[in-house]
Amino acid sequence: MLREELRAGSELGKEADSLTRHGRLVPDSFVIALVENWLKTHSDAFVFDGFPRTLAQADALEALLAARNTPLEAVFFFEVPVEDILDRVLHRVSCEKCHRIYSIKLHFGSGEEHCPRCGGRLFRRKDDTAEALEQRMIEYREKTEPLVEFYRSRSLLHTLKAAERPETVFAEISSVLTAA
Repeated sequence: MLREELRAGSELGKEADSLTRHGRLVPDSFVIALVENWLKTHSDAFVFDGFPRTLAQADALEALLAARNTPLEAVFFFEVPVEDILDRVLHRVSCEKCHRIYSIKLHFGSGEEHCPRCGGRLFRRKDDTAEALEQRMIEYREKTEPLVEFYRSRSLLHTLKAAERPETVFAEISSVLTAA
């Protein structure tokens, strides 16, 4: 949603880009307002990726979902060693046109310049650096890690070993959602 705001040229998008480029989190009030607006235009079945990232965002999500009478069914915690995260960040490219994200190591060699899906130009995000990741990890430990216990105490948390192959992780997610 934040990248979409940036593509649209909104002030929120520009401010979010300036923060995330340096590994910082976007303020809760911005993210909550963005999610609240998004929820107004979408059905009751959805998956958030990267939200909530703070306890304040989790509390706001509970209130937003309660107002819609939409229960939260599952929360996934993707356990990945920091070394693997760094490797993923340093090998990630995105398509300018269709916005699909690829791994140079996983999807193709490093010489690719165009998206195999739509032919758009591939590029590296400004925040895909070791320095930005280091800052993200500090923010994660301070602000996001407490969510693990928050959702565990509500019996909603499902921990997945996300260093596995994508197909394996997808199968585990599907299994949890099918059972919910």
